[in-house]
Amino acid sequence: MVNSQQNLPVTASRVLDNQRVNFLPTYFGGRLFMLGEPLVYAWLDRLSADYNGGQWDFFELSNGGFYMAPVMPGPLRIEVHGNHYSGTVSADAAGVIATLFALGQIAAEVTDADECGPLIDHYHQLLEFADSHAEGGAIFQAID
Repeated sequence: MVNSQQNLPVTASRVLDNQRVNFLPTYFGGRLFMLGEPLVYAWLDRLSADYNGGQWDFFELSNGGFYMAPVMPGPLRIEVHGNHYSGTVSADAAGVIATLFALGQIAAEVTDADECGPLIDHYHQLLEFADSHAEGGAIFQAID
């Protein structure tokens, strides 16, 4: 997919350390950020036996979306039992996958439309980014 406003691929920019404090409330919402952050970590823990915690980077997307990715030197094996996906992806792609699962879960559980709408938008913005990601095929297989 292409960013329709600029006709350019969606790009990601790592959030600087001094801007991290505002990142989660901005993208998950004032009340849901306390749920969103640990849920992303929990999804990656559930999906990858290779993940054992650690530092994460936060990324803003040029289309208004976001994602989180663990800072790890090597790839992660991902197992999605619900769709029988099994593969190895970079830490960045694993973060995209975990963020998509977390956004989907929160959006499904939140009943307030004012909170749910932006999460659904962020889910679709991240899908747009995944479409042009170097590991987009694996990301889509994992979330299918």
